[in-house]
Amino acid sequence: MTDETAAGSEGAAQSPKFEIVHQYIKDLSLEIPGAPQIFRTQGAPEVAVNVDVGVQPAGNNDYEIVLRIDARGKSGDNPLFIVELAYGGLFRTEGEIPQDHLQALLMIEGPRMLFPFARNVVASITRDGGLPPLMISPIDFVQLFRNRIAHAQAEAAAKNGGDATT
Repeated sequence: MTDETAAGSEGAAQSPKFEIVHQYIKDLSLEIPGAPQIFRTQGAPEVAVNVDVGVQPAGNNDYEIVLRIDARGKSGDNPLFIVELAYGGLFRTEGEIPQDHLQALLMIEGPRMLFPFARNVVASITRDGGLPPLMISPIDFVQLFRNRIAHAQAEAAAKNGGDATT
C-alpha cells in the first residue's frame, strides 16, 4: 500500500496546477461629479462598462493578473458617476503547462476567478457612495481573449504590410 500511495503522490505532484494565492484591490476610485444635483435625476442612467485584463510575471511560477473595470454612468450629457477598479490576483502555476495553455489560463481562467469579487467591489462602492448598486453582467473572457488575439494579429499584419512598402 505504501508503494501505491507514493506512486499516486508522485503523479499528483506532476499534474499541472493553476491556483490563486492572493487577491486584492490594487486601485479603486468612485467619483460622483454632479452630486448632489444628480440625485434629482429621473430615470435610469446610461451606463458604459469597459473591462481589460493585464498579466505580469511576478517571479518563479507566479503571475499577477489585474482585472480593470471602468464604469461610467450618465444622463444625457451629464456625468453621474465614474468607477475605476483595478482588482489584482497573484496566481501560481506548478507542473508543465504548454505556453498556449498558459496564456489561456492567465487571460481567461484567472480573470474568471477574480470577476465575482471585483463585481462585488463595484456593487458595494456604488451602493456605499449613495447610488443604486451597479451589478455588472457576466463577462465572456473567452471572447475578450479572442478579440485581443485578433487585434494583435491585425496590428502585426499592418506592421508587416507597412514594412513591405517602405
